[in-house]
Amino acid sequence: MFFFFAGGITQQVRQVLKPGAGRCIACGSRADLVEYEKVLKLFFVPVWRWPGKEQLMHCNNCSIFFPPSISPPPSSSTTTTLPDILRCHSCSRVVDPDFSFCPFCGTSL
Repeated sequence: MFFFFAGGITQQVRQVLKPGAGRCIACGSRADLVEYEKVLKLFFVPVWRWPGKEQLMHCNNCSIFFPPSISPPPSSSTTTTLPDILRCHSCSRVVDPDFSFCPFCGTSL
């Protein structure tokens, strides 16, 4: 007799503490300081939730969690240099931060 198990543990955002607190280490877009929770899922149904131990940074663009200590600080909007810049992962062209897809190659940002 065989039994197949489909499940796992994932992380989910529980509460946003400070929006735009830093930059994502993977894609460079804005990242939020969040409290998170771990979720045990069996057959893709949440069964058990428990809070995470520390606050983490969460990128809404690429959905990764990372510690705040390795996040570069957000760029200051009071400087006269270039505004916030987002580059496409695929074609490396500069894209407006409000876009969800690259207008040049069509990949998701």
